[in-house]
Amino acid sequence: MYKFNERKKSIRSKNVGNWDAVLRVLIGSLLIIVGFATGNYWGLIGLVLIITGGLSWCPIYKIFGIQTCKPDIESAV
Repeated sequence: MYKFNERKKSIRSKNVGNWDAVLRVLIGSLLIIVGFATGNYWGLIGLVLIITGGLSWCPIYKIFGIQTCKPDIESAV
């Protein structure tokens, strides 16, 4: 029987916490500015940090099983 409250855990579930995401966006922005100012490729690394911070999901964290966000209490029940 199908339950409406039942949620499947997605492949891309949140594994980056709020503070981690804020730091990623700030450092990523700084790296993009440095990349443009110096004319090198640091901006690309900054772009990756901004994307992973904005999505609150990091593929490296997924590979190593790291999770910096609080566990979802609803899915644990």
